[in-house]
Amino acid sequence: MPSKDSNVAINANTRESVFKRFDWRSYIVYIAFIVVLIYFSITLYSDGFLSVGNLLNIIRQTAMISIMGAAMTFVISTGEIDLSVGSTAALASLTTALALENEWGLAIAIIIGLGTGLIIGIVNGLLVTKANIPSFLVTLGMMSIVSGLAMWITGTSPVTIIDSTFNFVFGGGDIGPVPILLIWTLVIAVIAHILLRKTKFGRQTLATGGNENAARFSGINTLKIKLYVFVGTGVMAALAGMLYAGRLHAGRYTLGTGDELSVIAAVILGGTSLFGGVGTVIGTIIGSLMIGTINNGLIIAGLDVSQQTMIRGLIIILAVAFGKKTLKK
Repeated sequence: MPSKDSNVAINANTRESVFKRFDWRSYIVYIAFIVVLIYFSITLYSDGFLSVGNLLNIIRQTAMISIMGAAMTFVISTGEIDLSVGSTAALASLTTALALENEWGLAIAIIIGLGTGLIIGIVNGLLVTKANIPSFLVTLGMMSIVSGLAMWITGTSPVTIIDSTFNFVFGGGDIGPVPILLIWTLVIAVIAHILLRKTKFGRQTLATGGNENAARFSGINTLKIKLYVFVGTGVMAALAGMLYAGRLHAGRYTLGTGDELSVIAAVILGGTSLFGGVGTVIGTIIGSLMIGTINNGLIIAGLDVSQQTMIRGLIIILAVAFGKKTLKK
């Protein structure tokens, strides 16, 4: 029969083993989000940071980043990247607004808006998979092309949307106290999470990013997987552009400007490996909310734009540095 001292030693060793297996770096975005939320809640309490209206504003402001981030998680999980999401959102907002302005009908306008992202996603995917051009270069060039096209088709003028149904459903409405944008975010996040974690496509996506050669030898059509994820990102960027347009009641070529950096930051902060093979949609959503919370808190604190930009960059670097395991292949 083991002695009491030996049982104590066994229990101590078990606890030590469990502690060693716990990888706190995998939860850095959740820890950082809680810390940021607590800090602003204390320092900006008297300024209304914790008011329901302000918290809902954070959700509204981050919804489009979250939606594009959910799709970007798949792209980065394959070891690729898409820099054209912001310009795609802008162009989709304009094509949708133009269709509504010309009275082509709500259904046609939605199809045209999503079709804009679909076409851009297909072109990106084909250039990466068939022409074998690095995705960084493809999407960087596409970002410039699409941005220029968005400026050209309307002469940089905004296109007003007066369709109340579109404005309500795509970003501007509330169901009771719940913003439509929150519903869109939850729906896309749940679908993306299930797709990545519970389906064959999700497993093949992660396998492609983890070791493309091994995935190919195991029978996975890695080129098709990459094409699909670029198409998905294009469509979700277009949806985000339509949500921008619905919220602001207009399509503008400036919508989505700089969003590609926020989206990629949210994905990496959330725990998705920049080199592929590891991805988490839930982490991406939390990363997006953290960035939105920081932006909101700094604005309420009265910092100017230059100071906000510096502090956001510093926080992102620190968060990624502490969670650097996700950057390793």
